Amino acid sequence: MPAATVPFRAGREGYASYRIPAVVRTHEGTLLAFCEGRVDSAKDWGHIDIVLKRSTDGGRTWGPLQIAADNGTDLAGNPAPVVLDTGRILLVHVRSAASASEHLILRGEVSEADGRRVWVQHSDDDGQSWSEPREITKQVKDPGWRWYATTPGHALQLSTGRVVVPGNHTLPPTGTDLGDEAKYNSGHCLLSDDRGESWYLGYLDQNTNGYINANETTAAELPDGRVYFNTRNDSPSPGNRADALSTDGGKTLVQPFRPQAGLAGPVCQASVLHLGEPDVLLFSGPAFPAGRGLMTIRASTDHGTTWRDTHTVDGLPAAYSDLVRVDDRTVGLLYETGDFGAYERIVFRRLPVTRLT
Repeated sequence: MPAATVPFRAGREGYASYRIPAVVRTHEGTLLAFCEGRVDSAKDWGHIDIVLKRSTDGGRTWGPLQIAADNGTDLAGNPAPVVLDTGRILLVHVRSAASASEHLILRGEVSEADGRRVWVQHSDDDGQSWSEPREITKQVKDPGWRWYATTPGHALQLSTGRVVVPGNHTLPPTGTDLGDEAKYNSGHCLLSDDRGESWYLGYLDQNTNGYINANETTAAELPDGRVYFNTRNDSPSPGNRADALSTDGGKTLVQPFRPQAGLAGPVCQASVLHLGEPDVLLFSGPAFPAGRGLMTIRASTDHGTTWRDTHTVDGLPAAYSDLVRVDDRTVGLLYETGDFGAYERIVFRRLPVTRLT
């Protein structure tokens, strides 16, 4: 079994729970492991900080816990980090009032000021310190949307220099609906052509037909410059994963999200990573259809058209994850897992590229 370390463990270092992992490798070769540090409980709302640990030895050991972003006693969450060509690290994330649960937001019972708002900050010293946050909500969120989230997981900078941050939102309901129906889940992405100074919305994938309703989304750039998007589908059929392609850097989709039957598993977030060399696209996520468990890496050699299992971590409960290229020989997997539940700890596992390809 490849070596594993545990950068975050529930109930330790001042937080009742750690969730929503994201990981990137800096130009200095440092791994930055982010997640939400939930102060009082494992709930998705409340006092939540974005916390960070750094590793300078490829994930074999981790430094002390840092707070990368906080919102006082309110919520700062859904970290979407990306390392730019300049070496600067951007951290796009959302903020809301501690009392603003997803249920209340979906039903329109939270004010715009207390609801989900979008912020960005940066680090120019390899993740050791962070700038003051800057709000970009008006640039990337339609005023009519209710729920809003970035990624979760890493964002990416394309070979053109454009920054792409996958996102999701919900539309306001119609008729007698309340707004918490799955059919209102929708997808979008945030784009920046000036390394995070200004932002705008890219594609919109939103419909209310109850067939494919995009939720948490991950993305990778393919060798020909296309962007591959893979999303969690919250509708009851025809499966829990869907994917789409963009030929214009995320501005539009070639076709709306379509079912991806090659990625069976529960309703859950997942991660994709293109290795570059070799030309292989990786996917990480739980593979047990009946629940969040059986963390598995799958690979595609045809840019996401078909998939095959390449490595099953173990048979334990498991949920959210993120992938990173550690070095020429190694891929890193940062994921939620535990012995009796999927949210007991966040583990980092080093995996040989040869095992995955």
